[in-house]
Amino acid sequence: MKALVAMSGGVDSSVAAALMLEAGHDVIGVTLKQWVGPDGEMPTAGCCTVADAEDARRVAAQLGVPYYVLDYVEEFTSAVVDPFSAAYLAGRTPNPCIECNRKVRFSALFDRMDALDADILVTGHHARVRAHDAGWHLLRAVDGTKDQSYVLHMLGQRELSRILLPIGEMRKTEVRERARAMGLRTADKPDSQDICFVKSDYRAFLETVVPGAAEPGEIVDTGGSVLGTHAGVSNFTIGQRRGLGVAIGEPRYVVDVRPATAEVVVGTRDDLLVAGCVVSDVTFVSGSPLADPNVEVKVRYRSKPIPSSVTPKSDHGWLVEFAEPTPAPAPGQSAVFYDGEEVLGGGVIDDVIRSDG
Repeated sequence: MKALVAMSGGVDSSVAAALMLEAGHDVIGVTLKQWVGPDGEMPTAGCCTVADAEDARRVAAQLGVPYYVLDYVEEFTSAVVDPFSAAYLAGRTPNPCIECNRKVRFSALFDRMDALDADILVTGHHARVRAHDAGWHLLRAVDGTKDQSYVLHMLGQRELSRILLPIGEMRKTEVRERARAMGLRTADKPDSQDICFVKSDYRAFLETVVPGAAEPGEIVDTGGSVLGTHAGVSNFTIGQRRGLGVAIGEPRYVVDVRPATAEVVVGTRDDLLVAGCVVSDVTFVSGSPLADPNVEVKVRYRSKPIPSSVTPKSDHGWLVEFAEPTPAPAPGQSAVFYDGEEVLGGGVIDDVIRSDG
């Protein structure tokens, strides 16, 4: 087969490319250039940096495969960066990596596959794809500590039928061992944990792209009493405990963010508990709604799955009801539905359902 390998410059995609070559496939490596700063500078933190592209180029050269950098800066800015800024200023907590996968990365890679007449797309994601009589299935990775199935929940049958995820079958220690055995320069490279277009602090980034947009306001308790002031609701996310700017003597959490009044509401952990959430932009891996509403739901990348029921709402959203009161997820994050190790689908959290109704 001819395999188009998305090479991020990390150890996972480097090994994925090498494994495809070992298996006898015709390999082409590509990196998506997705962001340049206001002054034209390339990112120096997160994924997709100049150093990452250079690492990917060198690995491709070592493997003896053609390698290309594809410019998708304009598409990434309009589909991911601009909505990221708007979401924070509206009191939401976006997940730019998921939005990139949903709106830019995979569509760009599939378009390039077609242009190059490639048979399969290969990435270094820690997740697995399986084919059964009922179709294609997306599963958690063998290495649960590195599982990335959460950020791939938007993939459907057409996409999964054209994807190979060889790294999802391996533990991270195995990936690094294979890279060392192959002499790959990325063998001991640390994993990126940062947002590609944010150097260190997303608040500083927002002030750069939307100067003066943050409106000062009040920090209040659940009864409406003023506890202090803040410099802008974009500095807070639901569930946040540290950096609240108020000293009360006992732990307090952000339980609500109200951009219309520039209020940040803090309360106890009990005040943070909710009965569920409303989810929009829902897609299902199978292409069909859930046959059984009783599933497990992850509302954060690193959170444990929550037993829940997922049912349609009359306004085309979906209602997720937790089996027991749960700390509120942040609107803008994703709710992803699981049946054991299998991903069923997911969408974007729009609102929470308070336990008191």
